[in-house]
Amino acid sequence: MTATATAPTVVPVDLADRSYEILIGPALLANAGAELARRFPGARYAVITDETVAERHLETLAASLTDAGLAFSSIVVTPGEGSKSFEILESVVDGVLSARLERGDLLIALGGGVIGDLVGFAAGIVRRGMRFVQMPTTLLAQVDSSVGGKTGINTRHGKNLVGLFHQPALVLADTSALDTLDPRHLRAGYAEVVKYGLIDDAAFFDWLEANRAEIFAGGPARIGAIASACRAKAGVVRVDEKEAGVRALLNLGHTFGHALETACGYDAERLVHGEAVAIGMVLAHEFSARLNLASLDDADRVRAHLASAGLPTAISDVPGDIGTADDLMRSIFQDKKVKRGRLTFILTRGIGEAFVADDVVPDQVRAFLEEKLEA
Repeated sequence: MTATATAPTVVPVDLADRSYEILIGPALLANAGAELARRFPGARYAVITDETVAERHLETLAASLTDAGLAFSSIVVTPGEGSKSFEILESVVDGVLSARLERGDLLIALGGGVIGDLVGFAAGIVRRGMRFVQMPTTLLAQVDSSVGGKTGINTRHGKNLVGLFHQPALVLADTSALDTLDPRHLRAGYAEVVKYGLIDDAAFFDWLEANRAEIFAGGPARIGAIASACRAKAGVVRVDEKEAGVRALLNLGHTFGHALETACGYDAERLVHGEAVAIGMVLAHEFSARLNLASLDDADRVRAHLASAGLPTAISDVPGDIGTADDLMRSIFQDKKVKRGRLTFILTRGIGEAFVADDVVPDQVRAFLEEKLEA
């Protein structure tokens, strides 16, 4: 460790022979080379990132790898959700093969959730499976998408419909990288932090209400929030790695959110993933209240906290036209949680009491969306 680094917080992800660690703390990119050399002796690397992240962090990571004597190449793609596509996936795979990396070498996903999903998918299919390291540079990626092994790309039919489960070999969550994150994306990542309190930890949600300002300011509460979110996700992944049951709870807000993202054509100017999740979580609580499962007071409390963080909380907050309720329903029916035409939603009985509802009536969802669109 360099003099600027402190001992990271370590969160284990226990998955038998696929187990790995999440390291959380400052200056991890600057010390990545030594960490990788210690853990994966003799390996070579391909660093895959996007243009925005490359400008901010690639030089730091490259210097660290060079100082550790590690051989690597770099592949830089266009930033944004549009890079989760067959076209960009092909270019990444071609770059890895052109670098003549072998199956025992590793890919490094340096960036946000888009890069993590894309690189994880590429690692899972190149040479029938390579190892990869997640180095998330956004709050959203550090607390959610970099952990758990869900990878994939989007298609015109919907978000994340092509992919696989492929666990990383290591996650380095450098909290220093968040200092360069623009405020909008910091807010968007915070929505995923809040999600863990809403699923099954009401006390964590209470703590977030009391500590949100310090989390945003970058104090010790930020590392604490990230570690708590990672522990929560690691616990869920440990018991349900491939989303056969309880892991579906991690999709709270995502069914509505993904439909909104699809309606926006994955246009980040209009809506980014964390913002869609924020709206989706409010809608999930409001819909639960509509079904007399939860109190509308809880939905109001969720909305108020997310709004206090500067997040959108209603469909009307999305700029531009997002189509009709039927348009949104078509996206919802493409969701991966649909089983034989039956809608599965993550609903709630209150804050910290989310559950999987396996047979939601489509007409009730459609009527609810029509009301929200009219508003």
